[in-house]
Amino acid sequence: MADAVDQITAAWREQRPDVDSSPMEIFGRLSRLGRLCDKELSDFFRTHGLERWEFDVLATLRRSGNESGLSAGALNKAAMLTSGAITNRIDRLTAKGWVARVPDPTDRRAIKVVLTDEGRALVDRLLPLHTANEDRILTAALTPTDRETLIPLLRKFAESLGDTSLA
Repeated sequence: MADAVDQITAAWREQRPDVDSSPMEIFGRLSRLGRLCDKELSDFFRTHGLERWEFDVLATLRRSGNESGLSAGALNKAAMLTSGAITNRIDRLTAKGWVARVPDPTDRRAIKVVLTDEGRALVDRLLPLHTANEDRILTAALTPTDRETLIPLLRKFAESLGDTSLA
């Protein structure tokens, strides 16, 4: 069975047989899969009344394990957003009652972002549903052995591009 990338690379082999289009087989699939997975996950969160980015920020706060919250800068790094984007997103999550801004107890000039009880309950309720949904998506195409093979390959690729920390 052929996918869309097979069609693209076949066209390139026909039009430019002198160019090795094999890297497109990986990058094209990663790009297309990223968009397809984003749509699947966005659709899932939409059925629960959230945008995907909302869950990402809430989950970042929840998994930090830091009851005193995170600074906007730390949230920004973990979520890979611009400072303007994180401020806007914190504002929107605050308006929904899922996060709050509180003074940093160690620095009077700084503010921390914390999950509210409602925000924590939302993440705790959705996390098992979210991981089950991701498992459903993966299980549709990949065996457990396929997944065990793919994980270290993706990790190796990410590491080679410098993706080794959240900082």
